[in-house]
This record gives sequence, C-alpha cells and structure tokens, in this order.
Amino acid sequence: MIKIKIKINNTEIEVTEGSTILQAANQLGIEIPTLCHNEEVGHLNSCMICLVKDTHSGKFIPSCSRKAEQGMDIVTNDEEIHEARRTGLELLLSDHVGDCEAPCTIACPAHMDIPQMNRLLAAGKFDEALRIVKQNIALPAVLGYICPAPCEGACRRKPIDGTVSICLLKRFVGENGQIEEKPASATGHKVAIAGSGPAGLSAAYYLQLKGIQCDVFEKSPFIGGQLQTEIPDEKLPKNVLNKEISAIEKLGVNFFLNTEIDKAQFEKLQQDYNAVIIASGEIAMEQKYWGLDWNFKGFIVDSNTYQTNNPKVFAVGSALRSSKIAIRSLAQGKEAAASVWQMLNGLPVKGQPMKFNSRFGKLVIPEYAQYLKESVDEKRVEPGQGTLTGFSEEEVKSEAARCLHCDCRKATNCKLRDYSDEYDAVQKRFAYEERKAVRKQFHETIVYEPEKCIKCGICVALTEKHREAFGFTYIGRGFDVEIGVPFNETISEGLKKIAEKVADACPTGALARKVK
Repeated sequence: MIKIKIKINNTEIEVTEGSTILQAANQLGIEIPTLCHNEEVGHLNSCMICLVKDTHSGKFIPSCSRKAEQGMDIVTNDEEIHEARRTGLELLLSDHVGDCEAPCTIACPAHMDIPQMNRLLAAGKFDEALRIVKQNIALPAVLGYICPAPCEGACRRKPIDGTVSICLLKRFVGENGQIEEKPASATGHKVAIAGSGPAGLSAAYYLQLKGIQCDVFEKSPFIGGQLQTEIPDEKLPKNVLNKEISAIEKLGVNFFLNTEIDKAQFEKLQQDYNAVIIASGEIAMEQKYWGLDWNFKGFIVDSNTYQTNNPKVFAVGSALRSSKIAIRSLAQGKEAAASVWQMLNGLPVKGQPMKFNSRFGKLVIPEYAQYLKESVDEKRVEPGQGTLTGFSEEEVKSEAARCLHCDCRKATNCKLRDYSDEYDAVQKRFAYEERKAVRKQFHETIVYEPEKCIKCGICVALTEKHREAFGFTYIGRGFDVEIGVPFNETISEGLKKIAEKVADACPTGALARKVK
C-alpha cells in the first residue's frame, strides 16, 4: 500500500495513494461541503460546491473526485473559495422552487411551526401539538383569543377557499393539550425581569425552563400587565389568562407585585442578578435616566439580541416602541431569553437569527391542485358553538386537515439550506424572470417534488446500483433536463425497492419521506 504526503491548510498528512482530496481532508477533521457526493455511489461532480485550491497552480479543483498527488499543497477555505462556493450555491438556488419554511411560519412573529401543529391536530395528537406550539409561544390559549393572525394573512389556502383557522386551532391546543413541563437543573444564574406583560412572561418562561431562576417585578397588584387591564373578558376570558400564568408560576418563577423599579432599584438589580430584562411597557420619563441609550420610541437595543448599551441589560416589548400586538412582545421575550442564555454561558450573543429560507412566493392557479393532493378539498370550518366557544375536537381535526403543508419535509436536514446559510447565498442573484410551476408526485412512502431537485444524480446512481426495473434517469436535454422515471411511469413503479433509501440520500427536500 503506497503512501504519499500532501499539505492541506499548511498541515502535512500522509494518505494512501488513490485517496481523494476530500478523503484526505476528512482524515484531518476538515469539513468540505458536498452536495453530489454519496459514500455508496461515490462522486458525481455535478454541484462543484466541494471546490478547493491548488496553491501551486492557483486553480480550483473538485475535492470529491480529484486524487491526492505527492507534494500537493491544498487550501480548503479562503475568500476566493468562499465566493466560488457561494456562486455555485446561488446558481443551484436559481432553479430551486421550494420553501424551506411555510409562509405562515415566516409571517408569525414567534416563528411557530404551524404546519407541524396542524399535522398533529389532524391526527388527534393534541398533547404533542401543544409541545410544538410552546416551543415558540408561551401563552398559546391567550394568543388564540387575541392574536391579529398575521399567519392567516400569509396562508396559501386563502385564495382557494379561505385561510386555515390557525388562531382557533392554536387556542384549542392551549386550552386542551396536556404536557408536563419541568425546568432543567438549576444553573445558579438569576435574571430579574421588570414587567409581567406578555414580553416579561415569555422571557421568564423560556429562561426558567433552562434552569435560570427568574424573578419578575410588577408594579401592579396582578400579573399580566395590559392583558389584565386592557382586554375585556368577552374577548379574553380571565380564567384562560390566569391558567396560563399559573403554569409559568409552577415552573418556579417568582413574582413580586406592587413593586415599581426606580433608578436606585435598577442599579441594585444589576448588582444582585446576572442579567436584567426590561419588559415594563412604554418608556417612562424616570427610566430615561437609567444610563441606557434611548430615543423618542423607547430604549435602543441591538435588533437581533435586544441587548442595550449595557451588556447585562436587555429590553423588549413596548419598552422599545409602543405596541398593542401581544404576539410581537411574546416573540421578543423568547428571543431575548435566547440572548441572555448565550451571555450567561459565555457564548457570543447573537440572539435567534433567521436561518436561510428558500421562498418562491404565491401559488398560481394551476398549482392549487398540486398542493391539494396533500390536503382535503373542504371549505373553512366555522365553530358550531360560535367563535368565543371555539372548535370541538372533530372540528379541530377537520380544519387542521385543510393545511396545504407548504413547509419542506427536510427543513432541518437539507444540505442545500445549511450551506446556503453558511455561505450567505442570495437566492435571487441568478433567478429566472419566470419560475417553474410546482409539481408533486406521490409514492406509498415518499414524495417527489421535481422543482426542488438540483440534479445531483445521487438518486439515479442508487437506483441503477440496486437494479430498480425503472428507477430514475435524466430526461430531456440542456437547461430543460430533469430527473424522473423513464417511459412516463409513475414514481411508485420507478421505486419498488429503495424508495426510502433514495429519499434519505437526497441532499435537498426534492425526495423526502412522507412522515417526518
């Protein structure tokens, strides 16, 4: 077995002759991005995302296929390589028609996973649906009553036969789902929160779950801020609000009522606590002398982290600008909690930045039928007992089943999305003036969406290797080429043996299992 020596990023390594540069880099623990490489079928040289640079020639070479040669000196990531990979990703994205996340999720200020909630509700899994909702919304029942529902405005079902009743579904989950919540082991950290409105309650909820002791200081004699004082019972029943507040109290959050924070107390909180979150509503004159930057709207914070000019102090909700939209305040409380968690753990304080999202906009009429394949052809369900009473269990299942499931089944494990995020790819840089129409093909266990395909060829190679009678092949020529089953056969005929294997190997959401 002949050994050769090469350099990668100024580190010399000995590898077996015949090894690829990618394999050599892996030996050193250096990750090189790949989309068309598959261990079972090898390299296919279609994506060119694995480019590296030969320092002797200055040329880019594909690391997945190029063999290592004695004396090679390779660089795997510099500015030029980064830009080349980014351009490669943007070229792939120009022909990629698919959403990473559903429009309703993007429109929700709290970024709730609405399609997943709907799937669980349609299956009658109410407790599991509540667990999904509370990952992003601390007061689901409350919001189900009062949220202005920006998510419904973005629902793709709207022009077909009416939006999905997302808020009523969320309300049902909040009122009827049952989950046991237990904080993580105590970290020893303490956070003071000024204000018990939606922003303060949300921040306290998510921090307490992580084992951080939260003490909430409220100037009023009751918890909830304007949720208690500004919203009439006929719009938000107080028993609903108090039940969800009680659930937060049970996590161990301490509430100190009739306690207004002045400058001296604010300074003491900074001494006694590891962090302070201001969620006390619109900025008051007295607060302008607390040593924090402010303008005519409120405190000035980093838009991603909610951190003020004092790194220990964060501000959310109407303390930034006057707002009557509770979902926005709840979302900010959750995001500030993430920033506080990062700070307390010695991590870079970045908040919860949005990950790259492929988006293609509104559906056109011919695409309605494609999306209805995953839904039911039923009109919007109205609560039989009236809106204030809300849905029954059967109404919930029927209405949730109307969801078109616009989210991608591989949103959390799509390599194209991950790399586009890592390399700051811009989807529209090379976009066509007119996009392709979305199609969906259904197998017993998987779904194929050709417009998400990057034509890497992995599925073609796998079906050939495993001797599928039809399998996948390249159909058409030039820019019009696509991957499909030959002879106009169905995907069910094409994939008799290895459907799920092929779906799992797909680097995008073009081929995915039906069930997440």
